[in-house]
Amino acid sequence: MNLKKYTQEFGYNFKLAYPIILSMLGHTVVGIIDNIMVGKIGATELAAASLANSFVFIALSVGVGFSTAITPLSASADAENDDVKGRSVFINGVFLCTFLGVFLFALLFFLKPFIDLMQQPVEVTNLAKPFLDIVALSLIPLVMYQGFKQFADGKSQTKYAMYATIISNVVNVVFNYLLIYGVWIFPEMGMMGAAYGTLLSRIAMLIYYVYIMYQLEIFKPYVQNIRFSEVKSTVLKHISKIGVPSSMQSLFEVALFTGAVWLSGMIGTTAQAANQIALSMASMTFMFASGLSVAGMIRVGNQKGLKDYVKMEVVAKSIMLMTFFLYIGFAIFFVVFHNYIPLLFLDSNNAEQAVINKEVIEMAGKLLLIAAIFQISDGVQVTALGSLRGLQDVNLPMIITFISYWVVGFPLCIYLGLYTPLKAEGIWYGLLAGLTVAAIFSYLRFHYVAKKYITNTI
Repeated sequence: MNLKKYTQEFGYNFKLAYPIILSMLGHTVVGIIDNIMVGKIGATELAAASLANSFVFIALSVGVGFSTAITPLSASADAENDDVKGRSVFINGVFLCTFLGVFLFALLFFLKPFIDLMQQPVEVTNLAKPFLDIVALSLIPLVMYQGFKQFADGKSQTKYAMYATIISNVVNVVFNYLLIYGVWIFPEMGMMGAAYGTLLSRIAMLIYYVYIMYQLEIFKPYVQNIRFSEVKSTVLKHISKIGVPSSMQSLFEVALFTGAVWLSGMIGTTAQAANQIALSMASMTFMFASGLSVAGMIRVGNQKGLKDYVKMEVVAKSIMLMTFFLYIGFAIFFVVFHNYIPLLFLDSNNAEQAVINKEVIEMAGKLLLIAAIFQISDGVQVTALGSLRGLQDVNLPMIITFISYWVVGFPLCIYLGLYTPLKAEGIWYGLLAGLTVAAIFSYLRFHYVAKKYITNTI
């Protein structure tokens, strides 16, 4: 392999991806901040927030996954300099995201009673239900925001999402502090304060992005004088044809990790809290691959629009290689600091919960060692899927992800977690197996499709 032709793309990849990475990191930081601030209240509250967020993450994966259909279509229209096509993608894409956000909130609201059937500790479920109501409501502004963001990403305007996320995190931290502890005129709401902080932060993010798109000249052709008559069933169907399989890919992966949360809850509160700590850190590093995946989607979509298929293959594989190198570094970081990271999430000086906190910290450290390895596979599979979305190839990758996660990964999570002494560690070995299978076959699928484009057989 001639590494130079791939590594010379790293600079442009990073320039395009870093604002996306920071934006996505911001979303994860919102959750991590919530977990840290709630965890300082107690391990039971942390487990409750984890349980509630597990439902929200499933719904969010559907919304965010669906919205990614907008990016390659926007990138293709941008490469063709077709503003009419781009405007149609924008209007219809945001319409679908708005509808989907409302639908997902309603779905979570009415499915909330199912929490009682999940064999979770009673004290955890009682705290999780009201928390779920408020965080689920935040899906509406967040999925709407995704419609704006994904369109702008397709036009390579990635920095504004980064700014929106900075604003979101500032709002989240401020209102978390005010509402959790009852500072100044604000009521003391405990863990519910974190839920309201999340809602307000996501509303602020949407407001900022709408403002930006109406202010900047580059976006004005798409946002001015919008009429409902521009919503066309043919365009809605075209976006949905890509968006639905893309959302299923995201759903299958997030649901796998959510299943790990539920299985951990079946083992006990300690295992669930430890799982949440390790998952929070793995989610944070995953955002780097997610950002690079979007960069791959944009660049592949552009090259597809230009019909330069050789270059298309090179830029996609350069992003996968860049991700592999990056995650080797993250793996080393996790291994070196696995005993120290959990201390960020729990109050080790809390005498009342000293025993349970010590167990959580020890268990979370072991899970971080496994996460060090599986995040490499996770990074490769998500960037491969991003490149495939840039090609608008989503149906077979959807099947690959389903088999990897739910035929291979989750059955292993159940067996190793519930029927062997490995317990929580066994759950994470199952995650590792599923992600590795997904990485291998997603890469092979991209390689196969790219070669068909290059040889003009597709």
